[in-house]
Amino acid sequence: MALKAKAKTPEGKQEKKEIKEQEHRQPEISIGLVGHVDHGKTTITERFSGKWTDTHSEEVKRGITIRLGYANASFYKCEKCKASQAYGTTEKCANCEGKAKLLRAVSFVDAPGHETLMATMLSGSAIMDAALLLVAADELCPQPQTKEHLMALQISGIKNIIIVQNKIDLVAEEDALENYKQIKAFVKGSIAENAPIIPISAKNNVNIDLLIQTIEEQFLTPKRDLKKSPIMFIARSFDINKPGVHYTKIVGGVLGGALKQGIFKEGDAIEIRPGRKVEREGKVSWLSLNTSIVKIRTGNDDLKEAHPGASIALLTALDPALVKSDSLTGNVVGHPGHLPEVYLELQLVPHLLDRVVGSEKELQVEPIKKGENLMLNVNSSTTVGLVTDLSKNYFTVKLKLPVCAEKTDKITVSRLVGHRFRLIGYCTIK
Repeated sequence: MALKAKAKTPEGKQEKKEIKEQEHRQPEISIGLVGHVDHGKTTITERFSGKWTDTHSEEVKRGITIRLGYANASFYKCEKCKASQAYGTTEKCANCEGKAKLLRAVSFVDAPGHETLMATMLSGSAIMDAALLLVAADELCPQPQTKEHLMALQISGIKNIIIVQNKIDLVAEEDALENYKQIKAFVKGSIAENAPIIPISAKNNVNIDLLIQTIEEQFLTPKRDLKKSPIMFIARSFDINKPGVHYTKIVGGVLGGALKQGIFKEGDAIEIRPGRKVEREGKVSWLSLNTSIVKIRTGNDDLKEAHPGASIALLTALDPALVKSDSLTGNVVGHPGHLPEVYLELQLVPHLLDRVVGSEKELQVEPIKKGENLMLNVNSSTTVGLVTDLSKNYFTVKLKLPVCAEKTDKITVSRLVGHRFRLIGYCTIK
């Protein structure tokens, strides 16, 4: 007897529709905003997303970004308007008030520009697919952290760059043109030599539509390997329970970051490495954490599954005490038994720059020295390594904090110059 085809139920159609809408909402690419302090990174993030990412109390007080900020935005195009006015961030065209077509959702990572927070920016570069390098038109270019951030992008392998010349409202036309020439001279010979330079005023919403158009044309959605075992870099971890909440309403710890590869689904069992520090009988060890994903969020949206390209938050079953104050930042998340190795000691092959980046004086980079402390950035983690041994082509470091890393990962290296750690190059694991 022939089998009858199963009729499509309204519930099935609704479920498919919800999945399709969810795919549209989930960002497809992660874009970093980098540059010198106070050049407008957080302001432009707000222009795109409507979200002010400096929410930490100290950030509000000091007026600078201290921790990585995240915000999602959707880009739209009006088919009726000419190209220069067609792009925006809302379904309603700002020019003709007609309905605009959704192009894609994007995720922004707002990195700090202050020199003392370079490690945070380097950690953030691990979850960026492309970058907007902000340069203020009312200051001489390059500023120290403009140099340092461009070099960090180069070392991290982020080649998709758009240069944003911000604050054009504060200068005369001839001064803006002079600043443009300074930018061109600065990026000559670098990975950003041929990058577009878009003049804007983030504060006054000038040329934001042109910048969106350029992003859509220049930053193509990367091809992702969804079949690989998932790997997520944790860039933030926090407890969302308010003081005094009843114990029956306490929710587990939250992990923020981005997937490098693979897919996470709601309900997945996960492992976190290196995990938590344990001290017993005078000995220190690190134990990986095992838990499950209770919910997945990106921006204000709940997801059934997360793909690479979006800044995501995993709501877990972890004890909230384990995630407070970004205590799990730098850890790696994956399926149990499928994560990279954890290292307490590394043998590194150095690739040093000719000059120290970020210092006011042009200092030559000297060879690695035995006994010195180096700051190492491995994906989203930051640690200090004591150089214990030197060999002909590599050196050995004992790490203050362990790292979970693949042998193919690139590790940025900074040295203490004066009172600050300055970028001097990168290393590969031997």
